[in-house]
Amino acid sequence: MSSSVSGAVNGAISFWYADDGLPAVREPLAGDTSADVVIVGGGYTGLWTAYYLKKAVPFLRITVLEQKFCGYGASGRNGGWLYNGIAGRGRYARLHGHEAAVRLQRAMNDTVDEVVRVAGAEGIDADVHQGGVLEVARTPAQLARLKAFHAHELSYGEKDRELYGARETAERIRVADAVGASWTPHGARLHPVKLVKGLAAAVEALGVTIHELTPVTEIRPKHAVTPYGTVRAPYVLRCTEGFTASLKGQKRTWLPMNSSMIATEPLTAEQWASVGWDGRETLGDMAHAYMYAQRTADGRIALGGRGVPYRFGSRTDNDGRTQPATVEALREILVGFFPALAGVRVEHAWSGVLGVPRDWCATVTLDRSTGLGWAGGYVGSGVATANLAARTLRDLVQQDSGQGVRTELLDLPWVGHKVRKWEPEPLRWLGVQGLYATYRAADRREQGSGAAQASRLARVADKVAGRD
Repeated sequence: MSSSVSGAVNGAISFWYADDGLPAVREPLAGDTSADVVIVGGGYTGLWTAYYLKKAVPFLRITVLEQKFCGYGASGRNGGWLYNGIAGRGRYARLHGHEAAVRLQRAMNDTVDEVVRVAGAEGIDADVHQGGVLEVARTPAQLARLKAFHAHELSYGEKDRELYGARETAERIRVADAVGASWTPHGARLHPVKLVKGLAAAVEALGVTIHELTPVTEIRPKHAVTPYGTVRAPYVLRCTEGFTASLKGQKRTWLPMNSSMIATEPLTAEQWASVGWDGRETLGDMAHAYMYAQRTADGRIALGGRGVPYRFGSRTDNDGRTQPATVEALREILVGFFPALAGVRVEHAWSGVLGVPRDWCATVTLDRSTGLGWAGGYVGSGVATANLAARTLRDLVQQDSGQGVRTELLDLPWVGHKVRKWEPEPLRWLGVQGLYATYRAADRREQGSGAAQASRLARVADKVAGRD
């Protein structure tokens, strides 16, 4: 391991908790009880759902059950990208028509502003900076993908997106070998833990009951079962994202995909001058095994990628601990982008899981015959998507209970979307390992050949994965 990485904190949930502190844990469930709505999972989806339901119907008795503490999962470990990406948009367009997918994209564009609005209204200081999202290309093949991606986004109604050449890209950020970029204003950087802590406090202040240290072992109609008792409610909403596989009967529903991150030491003024990035856009690239990064409020770079993408048997990590090889690989990406930062120390590394459906499409559903609902499968774009999903769950519950009318959100194409389960082991482990090995090989081939067309390897991998 390089000297720039040795000594880094590994795990401890995430850098965001190291920066802002671990929360005081709320009391676990004390025995059998009842509610009008029970929400399983205290991350963004569960907390936003509780927030909007309680705001809409103040007399509702809402209970949130969380196995560790609110924000322990992806909501406290992500890259802090509040942006308008939506998993599965192309498939929705094929199933429901292009205009339906356009409506979903518009809703996602608006969701970025909605999260910022509510954070402000609730006094949540989450280090939000609305600098948009900048995605760069560094090879001829990536540039071809970038241009196709840009045109694709315009076709879904995003008229305020901009396309840059090499010179314009360098004026925004000095990424080595960057030959172009695409920028959208529909994005913001934020501090994930400050947002989830503030949201949990806001939900509690509204009168929602939150029980932490309360793992739910089984969900069935009108029952959420825990080791400490059962909560009975007409509506049981599953908001467990990457931890869904731990529930009885849900082992193959969504695959817990692993994503890893590093955070550097704070950069000096001279180092920032070498990088640029004055707009503080969230930063991504057009590689098949892509990266994502942000310039933090305290002057660091937080950067992530897939690392070890999946653990056999849908296992999750131990408090975010990350393999040394993954930490080193992420540092190499950082230095590849910004060679002048070769000596900058990595101070923290961590990992977390996100939920991936078999067709890579997010979904929001309420089964009216059982009262069971769920939302998730965000495939890495959950910071904003969880908010839109929560508002949709709110409308589904309100409509079903006779307390609301049909809204535009209920006509979005991801509502009620159905997908088959993942293959049993060892097939899904072999498939995911092979998939990301192929993507990395495709990136190496593109980098080495200078070809203007995407590697055929990546097209094959997309087809096998169901992402095409």
